[in-house]
Amino acid sequence: MIYLLDVEKDDNGTFLVTCPSFPEVTTFAGDKADVFHNGLAAIEEAIAARIADGVDIPAGATAAQVAKRKGSWVKLPLMTALKAELYRTMRQQGMTRAELMRQLKWKRNSVDRLFRIDHASRPDQIESAFKVLHKDVDVRIVNQ
Repeated sequence: MIYLLDVEKDDNGTFLVTCPSFPEVTTFAGDKADVFHNGLAAIEEAIAARIADGVDIPAGATAAQVAKRKGSWVKLPLMTALKAELYRTMRQQGMTRAELMRQLKWKRNSVDRLFRIDHASRPDQIESAFKVLHKDVDVRIVNQ
């Protein structure tokens, strides 16, 4: 998942970083390298907060949006993207965590950890949750 960033140079030499998909994301960076690091950290925090609050997570940018973008963007780490997509898919299908727990035959805290961005869930657990939602996980390796 890729999210676009808006970056504006501030009058004190720093950069103001926002994300059009997440109005709550506002962070600062001392240099261009920090734009990506701080932007990504702020987006991951916004995703975690939206999951905790039961609020929708916006879809990432399309390939066409990224291709025509002259500005900055960040790509979510694999596990964050999987957890965000799992949450989005559950909301789209109207499934609750309780129902996911029943279908997986797991304990509540095991299901809750699937949605914690800071928890290192096992890929097979994520894949099992997607199967309950009638989705298959397909990973691509692409040249940079």
